[in-house]
Amino acid sequence: MNRFIKYLFFGFLIVLLACDHSQEAPQKTDPNALKQSMEKANRYMVNDEEADIEDYVSRHGLNMISTGTGLRYVILKQGSEQLIQEGQMVRMEYELRSITGDLIYSSKNEGIKVFKVGEGTVESGLDEAMKYLHENDIATLIIPSHLAYGLHGDDNKIPAYSTLIYTIKIIDIQ
Repeated sequence: MNRFIKYLFFGFLIVLLACDHSQEAPQKTDPNALKQSMEKANRYMVNDEEADIEDYVSRHGLNMISTGTGLRYVILKQGSEQLIQEGQMVRMEYELRSITGDLIYSSKNEGIKVFKVGEGTVESGLDEAMKYLHENDIATLIIPSHLAYGLHGDDNKIPAYSTLIYTIKIIDIQ
């Protein structure tokens, strides 16, 4: 929540500075100036989140693989040789935590997560991670907010702009 407030304040400040507050007749805000301000705010947010992720990885001594989208993963224990394919059903146990370590959801409380890979029914970062994993793998995933719930959170326990840490065990694939 603290990160969300910081970003909201930063975005508001940029929009406020982009507007002309003189006593002259009201003028339209330059759309290009507003676009540039919003792009600057987005770059700031992405860089801030990236620094938080780097800090987390360093503190936990994780040797993670980073994909081009920003997803990071490490296989803690490899299962079978069979890679998960798009269209397969995956059943997995999981713990989902915030980057601060707070438990958000877990299969112990919510039940086993079951989904079809590639259908978009889970976070895009979790869906993407499946193509790197095997049946019976145990892995840790770091999913940046733009691959998770982004601006809105999940309207329940995940706030806006949340980086998610999954620890998962692929039970089986079909």
